[in-house]
Amino acid sequence: MRPRNLPRVKICCILNQTEAWMAIEAGASALGLVAHMPSGPGPIPDRRIAEIAASVPPPVATFLLTSQQSVREIAAHHRRVRTTAIQIVDELLEGTYEELRDQLPGVKLVKVVHIVGPQAIDQAIALAPRVDALLLDSGRPGLSVKELGGTGRRHDWTVSRCIRESVEVPVFLAGGLRQENVKEAIEIVGPFGLDVCTGVRSDGQLDPDKLAGFMRAAGT
Repeated sequence: MRPRNLPRVKICCILNQTEAWMAIEAGASALGLVAHMPSGPGPIPDRRIAEIAASVPPPVATFLLTSQQSVREIAAHHRRVRTTAIQIVDELLEGTYEELRDQLPGVKLVKVVHIVGPQAIDQAIALAPRVDALLLDSGRPGLSVKELGGTGRRHDWTVSRCIRESVEVPVFLAGGLRQENVKEAIEIVGPFGLDVCTGVRSDGQLDPDKLAGFMRAAGT
């Protein structure tokens, strides 16, 4: 996919409606709502995810971050919260993406690819035709306690650029982004979208100054 100089911005790890509206008013195109995870920041109860998702006006997108690994569980999870997109952070072990589409028509599917090395390129190319977008992050799903996002750690952006150049679906870039490096990230990767959590937070809370600085640096 061709590069973008002015990518969309998704603010992740939204904790409540106050943070949701802070992000929207700063210019965010999408919000990430984190359900139960084995590790990492920002998980909130499904009930709160549903409340936030119901309050967000179009065209702002809402992403459910789910660690479920079967079509049945992912579909059931989405039906409890009703976001506009599902961000699948781990490997799909039971069922297919086609079956998930059949169960959730109209819901966008975003698959996370964790950039742990050049092998992520082939993984991303294989996944791209099955989903609506890819999100390239810095997790380590192979650890005994899986890291599936929110690490605040940068990965090899040249791998991410190669993926963006090799697939025909939008690519979001995540992992260690902050206002000091976001321009470099855009220049190297040219992603459709940016995904940021820890880079706009202080003591776990969305920081209005960091948020505004990030949005300025990203050109929004």
